[in-house]
Amino acid sequence: MVLHPKAKVRVAGQEVTFCCKASGTPVPKKYYWYHNGTMLERKVHRYGSRLTLRGLAPEQAGTYHCKASTEAGAIKSAPAQLTVLAQGQQSCKPEPEPSLVELPSECPQDATGSRYYNVGRCPPAPCAGGLADQSRCGADAGRCCGVRRMEMREIPCAGSLLPIKVVAECGCGPCAQPRILVQGRVTAADTGEPLRFGQIFLGGRKVGFTGYKGSFTIEVPPDTQRLVVRFVDRQQRFVDAVKVLPFNRRGGAVYQEVKMLRKKEPVDLDGSRSNAIPLGEAGGREPIGELVLPSGTFLRPSGEVFKGTVKASVTFLDPRDMAMASAASSDLSFANAEGEIVPLRTYGMFAVDFREGESGAALQTGPVEVRMDAGQVWMPEHLQKMKLWSLNPETGLGSRGKREERTFLVGNLEIRERRLFNLDVPEDRRCFVKVRAYSNEKFNPYEQLEGVVISLINLEPQPGYPANPRAWGRFDSVVTGPNGACLPAFCDSQRPDAYSAYVTATLGGEELEAVASSPKLNPNAVGVSQPYLGKLGYRRLDHDDPNLKKTAFQINVAKPDPNNVDETNGPIYPYRSLEECEEAPVSANHLRFYRVEVDKYEYNVVPFKESDLTSWTGDYLSWWPNPQEFRACFIKVQIEGPQEYMVRSRNVGGSHPRTRGQLYGLRDTRSVRDMLLENTSGACVEFKCSGMLFDQNLVDRTLVSIIPQGSCHRTAINSLLREYLNRHPPVAENNHTAAFTMLAPVDPLGHNYGIYTVTDQNPRLAKEIAIGRCFDGTSDGFSREMKADTGTAVTFTCQERPAGRESFFQRLLTAPAEA
Repeated sequence: MVLHPKAKVRVAGQEVTFCCKASGTPVPKKYYWYHNGTMLERKVHRYGSRLTLRGLAPEQAGTYHCKASTEAGAIKSAPAQLTVLAQGQQSCKPEPEPSLVELPSECPQDATGSRYYNVGRCPPAPCAGGLADQSRCGADAGRCCGVRRMEMREIPCAGSLLPIKVVAECGCGPCAQPRILVQGRVTAADTGEPLRFGQIFLGGRKVGFTGYKGSFTIEVPPDTQRLVVRFVDRQQRFVDAVKVLPFNRRGGAVYQEVKMLRKKEPVDLDGSRSNAIPLGEAGGREPIGELVLPSGTFLRPSGEVFKGTVKASVTFLDPRDMAMASAASSDLSFANAEGEIVPLRTYGMFAVDFREGESGAALQTGPVEVRMDAGQVWMPEHLQKMKLWSLNPETGLGSRGKREERTFLVGNLEIRERRLFNLDVPEDRRCFVKVRAYSNEKFNPYEQLEGVVISLINLEPQPGYPANPRAWGRFDSVVTGPNGACLPAFCDSQRPDAYSAYVTATLGGEELEAVASSPKLNPNAVGVSQPYLGKLGYRRLDHDDPNLKKTAFQINVAKPDPNNVDETNGPIYPYRSLEECEEAPVSANHLRFYRVEVDKYEYNVVPFKESDLTSWTGDYLSWWPNPQEFRACFIKVQIEGPQEYMVRSRNVGGSHPRTRGQLYGLRDTRSVRDMLLENTSGACVEFKCSGMLFDQNLVDRTLVSIIPQGSCHRTAINSLLREYLNRHPPVAENNHTAAFTMLAPVDPLGHNYGIYTVTDQNPRLAKEIAIGRCFDGTSDGFSREMKADTGTAVTFTCQERPAGRESFFQRLLTAPAEA
């Protein structure tokens, strides 16, 4: 399906056109359109690949999708939502919705001491299209609900006034077009070696190369529903990796670690004799099956039989090895007879590469057999459903091979090109698992994280060992939105532990932590009430071994009993209840991850939500005024003292006449203790970059103050940074020994100055990348940089606070207004 119908908003009486287009061999010419799952009569609506509805009535609202079919098969489009407004009904109400932002700790706003302030927001809803848009196949010209007017408020805060802008009115305006990126790194699954300068394909089109360290950036083409990417090693050391990568449709970047499977060393075969190659015998395990190559089966591309020495490399991906799950290609899906993309459950995948022994020229084969050991099939009903599939590298979908009628013989095939072959079973026992990610372990509903990649790997227990899984099946990745994520999983209603799943979460490459399951299981923390939680058997990875990481949990995917009220409120939902799962309130049962953050705090004068383009107002006091270009800047601070300390950056306009002296915002970050250097910690503190971010004619150099919140005094400034300060002295004299002040540099100075600048589509990912560069993600990398003379911009020495005495900073915050 190369063109999917798009969501539309219309007023009753208008008309609307939906379009779809499919490609294939033979070319699809029959199209069928469905409204809320019911096929529309072709004679009544006279449709082909376009469906036009005139004189719309409210009852015609709902979801529309098309299906294209040929004698070879069928494919369905993604559904598109049609909203039909009554005459006079507003698609964008002028009154903003409530939206809370957190204020600094010294700014309680009411008698209860709450630090949250309602700044309002405009819902990211599409507005009704005009007359010119009604018959178009593409997206509407682009009118969305957004901010029309803002107002400035001043909040009393520890004897001073803190400015904040709030949304006063919403209205329809041009839609901001999000730029959608997938970034990441490609490495070997066994050694972590990067794929250097590997080729990247979208479909059959080459779109670029990986970098020296295996890094890549892919801009997702418009209207993409399923991003299928193929990574190819030009040196032929790794098996081609076909990955279905998740992306954030609302814009921004998602970071992915891609693993490639190293090719098995070739063995010499005699092409004139029959040969059998075992599949999955590594590690002392019994083989899952074997590849049988009859005498005379090897062929040159011309069709001539080759009977000399064959270099045969057969690489098998064994689902009994959990460590190999990340290297599996695709998301194990296929298109069924109805055109739906549905899951497969794998018993293994293998890739073959046959070459002439002397010349190294590639060989094809005539009919070969793939046999499977029936004793390795643990679920008896799978014996009759097992099939051999080949993976289409352009679509990431399986296509079925021929099957013989013996239970141990999975299928036969002719090998004409390099591709993966899967031993798979179609599955219809499907459920959805509700997962949410939070910024900390308080699990406040308004502190959910968006853009987190949640991954679920289906496990399958051995008979009699329900808590000791030994195999994985299909896996999926979903990006969290404002209301979490729903992940497809295999489930069973008769036996809760028939299928279990292993779940992880990452944000910008950083693994989030799962809720603990020992020494005591706390249903309130896990997010699932008893007795259903007991049925799910929730266990964090370190439950039995405290040395394991805390970044994953395992559950039984117990299909909910519709007659049991305790199981109808999540976190497992039947397959037909996807909408209920996606729209479930935060009070409903769900599983949780959280970010291990030590007191990180951000305050902007102009509040915005990174994932909501309607909240990006372009105001001159915005931290990031342009949603298409982000510059995240950090300064590295070293603290010499006995504990960890909060470090604040205060950012005001420094040189532009319109912004000079006005507050942009505050950032608080707690320093991280160095594991090797005694009495040393460090922090990467974000500050607002300088640049032509508001006025394209005149640079604004942000005036940045770095203030450790403790009894600290500045002892050193990086010598190279000091040279910069001599050329660009701050507006105020930089002689306050408890702080450091600078006019932020416009050019990226580089890590030798202790200044880090990252340009990126997604602010949160930009922060992740910058902090990753500062700390290298490990204590050891952090220590190496801390020891370097030029690695830290500013050094402060802090002392223990004497008992019974307040710090200068605390006295400053609580000083009366007249002081």
